[in-house]
Amino acid sequence: MEQKQKAEEIAVQRMELISPLLVDGIDAAMITQRKREIAEQAGISVRTVGRYLQSYKQEGFEGLKPMPRNTSGNKLPENWDKILAEAIMLRRELPSRSVPQIITILELEGLAEPGVVKRTTLQGHLAANGFSAKQVKQYIKKGVASRRFQKEHRGMLYQGDIKYGPYLPIGANGESKQVYLSAFIDDATRFIVHARFYETQKVDIIEDSLRGAVMRYGKPDAIYVDNGKQYTSDWLTKACAKLGIRLLHAKPFHPEGKGYVKTSVM
Repeated sequence: MEQKQKAEEIAVQRMELISPLLVDGIDAAMITQRKREIAEQAGISVRTVGRYLQSYKQEGFEGLKPMPRNTSGNKLPENWDKILAEAIMLRRELPSRSVPQIITILELEGLAEPGVVKRTTLQGHLAANGFSAKQVKQYIKKGVASRRFQKEHRGMLYQGDIKYGPYLPIGANGESKQVYLSAFIDDATRFIVHARFYETQKVDIIEDSLRGAVMRYGKPDAIYVDNGKQYTSDWLTKACAKLGIRLLHAKPFHPEGKGYVKTSVM
């Protein structure tokens, strides 16, 4: 079961890599250019990117899953999830921190036995999760002029967001309780494809919101959301991968492009 889940996670990561190649209307020259960009950012070869794309076209999402291997060596530590989470936090805390430095800190904190975490293994997992040295550099804000951001046609992009709502007497014995607005809006037309108040901010409200938007107005080419835990959840990542929807996240600490829902709904 664990191996099956790991294969699906890898397939989701590969789907995210090739999603810029699946946009309608791009020519062969643009595909070649994007393959190079993806390969450079992910630290893999252009040929590998092409292989992922071909596998997806032939077999869909299942084609992106790795072939099972019967190997007994190079197993990850039992607490690998905790090690990786801590490594990501250390990289986010200080983007210039190198992988060997991260490993040293993990060992000093007692999360990993000396010599257990290999540099290439951790480096590969950081890259797969979007935290390689190159990937983190693009999160650093540079002094550039703001640019207009708007799609040309409906259905190309839905923007999603969660906003704090009012306090309503919906709690036990009429107690006031805050509600939260989860909404998706079409980027080109500013048409609200879903908006509803919920009692919590859990990932369930994103599931309900996206389902409502897709069922009523169709599947978008992409959705654009922030980096909140609801929008970086495994559920949303896998759902978008299986539906063929590109999942785009705003750069951390860059709120400039996240005002549509607030101005259109609130």
